[in-house]
Amino acid sequence: MTGLHGWLILDKPLGLGSTQGVSAVKRALRAAGYDASKRGIKVGHGGTLDPLATGVLPIALGEATKLAGRMLDSDKVYDFTIGFGVETDTLDLEGKVIAESAVRPTLAQVEAVLPRFTGPIEQVPPAYSALKIDGERAYDLARAGADVVLASRSVTIHALTSSPERGGGPLGFFSRGVEGALNERSASGGPPPPFAEEVNGPPPLNGEDLESITLTAHVSKGTYIRSLARDIARALGTVGHVTMLRRTKAGPFTLDHAISLDKLADFGNARTLEHNLLPLRAGLDDIPALSLSPDQAGLLRQGRVLIGTAADDGHYFATLDESPVALVEVQDREVRVIRGFNL
Repeated sequence: MTGLHGWLILDKPLGLGSTQGVSAVKRALRAAGYDASKRGIKVGHGGTLDPLATGVLPIALGEATKLAGRMLDSDKVYDFTIGFGVETDTLDLEGKVIAESAVRPTLAQVEAVLPRFTGPIEQVPPAYSALKIDGERAYDLARAGADVVLASRSVTIHALTSSPERGGGPLGFFSRGVEGALNERSASGGPPPPFAEEVNGPPPLNGEDLESITLTAHVSKGTYIRSLARDIARALGTVGHVTMLRRTKAGPFTLDHAISLDKLADFGNARTLEHNLLPLRAGLDDIPALSLSPDQAGLLRQGRVLIGTAADDGHYFATLDESPVALVEVQDREVRVIRGFNL
């Protein structure tokens, strides 16, 4: 077998962490006759997905891991459902209920506020996030009971469209936090919270009032969908949390490229994993190629600068006879290496 350099795109299932997705690929590698640790095969993911999220998770192998950071900086597309009437401390199904509202918006009201969240916006990340405060993860501080306050950040929502769901939407399951609140309220004899009907099935809609809505968002790096859902609900005079989150695109990769964990295991057991890798070039589908001569390729591999190249300024995927050499930047007719590939 030759070296493994390229991409596997997982359709990450509910409940699986991104690092667990990397572990699943390593198991498939071992089944296919590779041992990543012994053979020095690097494996990494190109963008974290929460365990409660599903969808596109790019896994980079070999020299493609040098592009994983670039994948983190790429745009993403998500489908997500906002359940109205309840806000949790994690802003999703995992957390404890911290606010409730009887207000339900209409579709017209939702669509009227979406332009306010399209384009460049300021956003406060969730307290339960991986951002660091004085060297510690925000979610660790939040779980320890600390009052976590994060600074707002600038992000861009390139597009935001709606698709109403009747009743509770595609919830999938309830967390112990939300479901526990339901049980506690029932045991105390108090009235059910506004989301109780989501457990027992959707009631008849009252006019156009929405219990939830599913949106599709095309966003820049650093965007938190949970924060977006929180802010949209508050702009509608109510509260809300994410009940479903599915990433449909990460950089150039879509669900069309994605495989299930079962399919991944099948490829490993059949020893066909290397034949089902997307090429390293697939992670750079959004930039043009730059063909090199053997002498030019040799200079770039030494980290040298090429002078007098007839190419417009910008990033390029430099190749020698279709073989990847480097991700480069051209500026003022000079070519400099951003990431070199050792193939």
